[in-house]
Amino acid sequence: MRSPRSTLKKPVTAVSRAAEIMRHLGKVGMPVGVNAIARDLNIVPSTCLHILRTLTHENLTAFDPATKRYRLGPALLSLARDALDGSDFVRESRPRLDSLAERHAVTVTATELDSAERMVVVAIARARQNLSIHVDVGSRFPVLISASGRCYAALSDWTKEELRIRFSALKWQVPPRFNDWLKEVEAAREDGFAIDRGTYIRGIVIAAAPVFDSEGQATRALAAIGFSEQLAGKRELNLARDVKRAADFLSA
Repeated sequence: MRSPRSTLKKPVTAVSRAAEIMRHLGKVGMPVGVNAIARDLNIVPSTCLHILRTLTHENLTAFDPATKRYRLGPALLSLARDALDGSDFVRESRPRLDSLAERHAVTVTATELDSAERMVVVAIARARQNLSIHVDVGSRFPVLISASGRCYAALSDWTKEELRIRFSALKWQVPPRFNDWLKEVEAAREDGFAIDRGTYIRGIVIAAAPVFDSEGQATRALAAIGFSEQLAGKRELNLARDVKRAADFLSA
């Protein structure tokens, strides 16, 4: 497994810093002043200010003159919508998500890696029942969390010690032991899918399977989310196998 980012021998510094600034604003989730941004990202304040002014001119960031702080701008919303509308993966996954949601009465998501550390929900389907799991397009999760994380770990080239370090930073409602988690990672490698039985969120079962891109890299995944009581017995395994079949179809 690797990040979907391409490798550049000589990236344009200003563009890289602009992207870094926008990611930082999204991560902190609140308006931030230029000096704080420059300090956090180790950018010369004057350079940071010029980049922010340009981003604000393009409506990619917004500036509050009263507080002299910056936040993400409204232009990003239309860019995000255009990105999703133009994605073959999103377009082709939607009927599969709808079918899984209706057949098993669960919430189903399609996710993509935006870096080596996070997966982002890019499409979602919910069953027609009144009670469902709340998750939105744009929600972000650590790459190794939950059932999808077990799949990514199974396909990664991280050593056991690297996995241990990353595992220790994860937040679970019912934390599994590392060795037990490793066994489930190995099972995911053999089965092609993984199941989280209430460890990430108590009382919730999550079944996931990786989706491979044209280069054979697992940069995407499908995950179905339901309540433990509704997925008791064989229904849990049947759901996981159906998720894998949908993921295999999208990979092909």
